[in-house]
Amino acid sequence: MDSYTPPIREMMFILGHVVDIDRLPHLKDGTLDREMIGVVLTEGGRLAADILAPLNHSGDRQGCILQEGTVTTPDGFREAYAAFRENGWNAVPFDPAYGGQGLPWVLTFALQEMWQSANMAFGLCPLLTQAGIEALHEYGTDEQKNLYLVKMISGEWTGSMQLTEPQAGTDLGALRCKSGKQTDGSYKLTGSKIFITYGEHDFTENIVHMVLARTPDAPEGSKGISMFLVPKFIPDAAGNPGQRNDVKAVGLEHKMGIHAAPTCTMQFGDKGGATGWLIGAENEGLKNMFIMMNNARLCVGLQGVALAERAYQLAFAYANERVQGTRIDDKSGAKVKIAGHPDVKRMLLSMKAQTEAGRALALEAGVYFDLAKTGDAAAARRVNLLTPLVKAWCTDMANDVAALGVQVHGGMGFIEETGAAQYVRDARILTIYEGTNGVQAQDLFVQKLLRDKGQAAQDYFMEVDGILRVATAAEGLKKIVDNISLSVAALKKATAIMLAIPLAKGAFVSVSYLKMFGTVAGAVMLLRVALAAKDQEDRDFYQEKRQSALFYALHILPCYKACLDVIAEGSDCEK
Repeated sequence: MDSYTPPIREMMFILGHVVDIDRLPHLKDGTLDREMIGVVLTEGGRLAADILAPLNHSGDRQGCILQEGTVTTPDGFREAYAAFRENGWNAVPFDPAYGGQGLPWVLTFALQEMWQSANMAFGLCPLLTQAGIEALHEYGTDEQKNLYLVKMISGEWTGSMQLTEPQAGTDLGALRCKSGKQTDGSYKLTGSKIFITYGEHDFTENIVHMVLARTPDAPEGSKGISMFLVPKFIPDAAGNPGQRNDVKAVGLEHKMGIHAAPTCTMQFGDKGGATGWLIGAENEGLKNMFIMMNNARLCVGLQGVALAERAYQLAFAYANERVQGTRIDDKSGAKVKIAGHPDVKRMLLSMKAQTEAGRALALEAGVYFDLAKTGDAAAARRVNLLTPLVKAWCTDMANDVAALGVQVHGGMGFIEETGAAQYVRDARILTIYEGTNGVQAQDLFVQKLLRDKGQAAQDYFMEVDGILRVATAAEGLKKIVDNISLSVAALKKATAIMLAIPLAKGAFVSVSYLKMFGTVAGAVMLLRVALAAKDQEDRDFYQEKRQSALFYALHILPCYKACLDVIAEGSDCEK
């Protein structure tokens, strides 16, 4: 159950032949080439397979311990983080001016898929640090950057996102954590936060918390939120951890999954107030937060792909070892491995096709994420459109694929020792944190569709129409192209309905719209993969990719019809 094979060939093929990584400035100016990408992915995969994966199941069983404000992580996790940090993995996408390697985010996303697949509970720590780095780099002062960014980028210090309070989950405007300005320009924070991933741990000597709180004269609601940097230890004059700050973990959540990741209740101000420093301007915390959230939402979508891949690998291995029964069409009575039974084959193909669709979609978003950072407005519109799809569709998919993994195992899947159940438990959080999937659907409808009157969607449809025209002429793909063409036409119709529907009614059916959009986009990505594979010398590889695209087109894609029915009629239930 601890074995994991990084899908490096798959990633390299998508990056090199499907999503056109050559568009990125890193490859255009010669600072990076495909050979180096292969080297980076191979080494990152070695970390995943050799160090992180063997700790996944044991860490889940052991969990974390909180004693007197100190969290002890499972055996081997601290050493694994040391290996992660010492080999420079935390620095891959960040600004070289602060010790980063300046490599593309899409390469980081591919690496993160492997690390999250190997051990999602471990992978959450650098993911949260990454989000904090993004916010600090965008809105921090030069002094803050010079003091904190180098150590966060190197991984010497980690970060946390502290948003949620008992009464303020999705509605951050309801938060009560308070701050008061001091004469030296710092602030004193009081209050509590819940569900704080890696708010306390034993990986590093300091943790940099990004905390949302209110200033005394802040307006009510979300317009009155500010963001503060609150270190666990206040740096001394030399930049080393000094005085212990007035912030501590007072509880650990007992969760359904990700047991090896400490999820903390944090308390600020037991001794007068935790010292923090404003990030950006007062009352602009929500804007600052979305720098963290947009990046994190893509990464959570990647976690969905990662868990789906791990669940598939486990189910595939089991199905090719477990001997049970005879094939329905074989009268000889010969016993077969269960992978030979049509229904098990169907389940494995479903897991594989959906995982591959999610991976291609996430890496496509990664390329546009990089291009958007160069100031490309069209790329920014595209990544904004894709972000709720990647976050929500890929994580819903992960739950379905992980459940199929248990089903492939049969009764043994319900037994914890096989490891299949862990992926079901771990996947369940993905549709909830970093904005629930219902919030993603509403975001797609209101912010990504209505705000620009459907322009980003129309740009996407124009591109897809061009892909379909090319694919129509390709031998062996007709059935796939025909089915996708029908689904795209239906999605255009659904989009027109959503643009015209009253706001509350549109929100009521927005989940179906996101599901439809994500399902169709996944089909398009698999068609693009099959098209690119058609030109490769390896005909077995092409047949494998064609099989995935065909299965998806015939077994997964048809749900768009039900989604269209819901979009057209289902809003009548919203009264």
